[in-house]
Amino acid sequence: MSKFRSVAVLAGVALLGSACGPEAEQAAPTQVLPSWEEFRASAQQDPEGAFIVDGDIALGTEAELREFYDGFAQGDLGTSTGGLAVYRTGSTDIKWNTTQAANITYCISQSSFGSRYNAVVTAMTNAAAAWEATARVNFVHSSGQDGNCTASNANVVFDVRQVSGAGYTARAFFPNSSRSSRNVLIDSSAFGNLGVWTLTGVLRHELGHTLGFRHEHTRLSSTGCYEDANWRGLTNYDSSSVMHYPQCKGTQTGDLVLTSSDKTGARALYP
Repeated sequence: MSKFRSVAVLAGVALLGSACGPEAEQAAPTQVLPSWEEFRASAQQDPEGAFIVDGDIALGTEAELREFYDGFAQGDLGTSTGGLAVYRTGSTDIKWNTTQAANITYCISQSSFGSRYNAVVTAMTNAAAAWEATARVNFVHSSGQDGNCTASNANVVFDVRQVSGAGYTARAFFPNSSRSSRNVLIDSSAFGNLGVWTLTGVLRHELGHTLGFRHEHTRLSSTGCYEDANWRGLTNYDSSSVMHYPQCKGTQTGDLVLTSSDKTGARALYP
């Protein structure tokens, strides 16, 4: 999650105009799409070498980045009439199947978090509980894997590790990511002053991505943070959504928590 800067779109796409008025809010802003070569040259990478798009989503390989670019270039799926939105490519919602959704295993790196390990265990448990209480999903902490919690550990669906100087508070992935990219990385800055946010709140947001949910602020161009149209609305737009950046004209003034619309959307995707 990028707290201190508004991520408007994927790297390299320039916004040429902003919509005004209630009718214009439903339209995507006019954009000039860079060539693939220009986009690749400007792509941000984190300390793990992953390409970061939309502020806090990791793509592990150049092939995945190219797929993301192609999807953006061809994307015409977004509709705000559909506040939760699921990532969608073509006619497919990006989500876990029923079996996997009931057993989303993860490890938490003891070595990278050190004395912060217990705090992360608690925050992950509480963040997962918020989604589990409303949708048919189940996050399972495989603590036996915590001593070998790396991106190559195939015994878990994803790993949770600490990084430093990444430029984000935390970042996550979507269900169609390769195993090497299925990480929730928490920057050391997340253990400092987050204002009204808590680590649990940040992880509620990131776990939303791991279930397939997009940033809510991409649904209206008037937020100033439009990303792309590769999503399908599950509920009406919700400016207080746990998936909405507050700095993108969001109305969530406290910690990041699931709203009633978030819960409705989560149940719709994972009934």
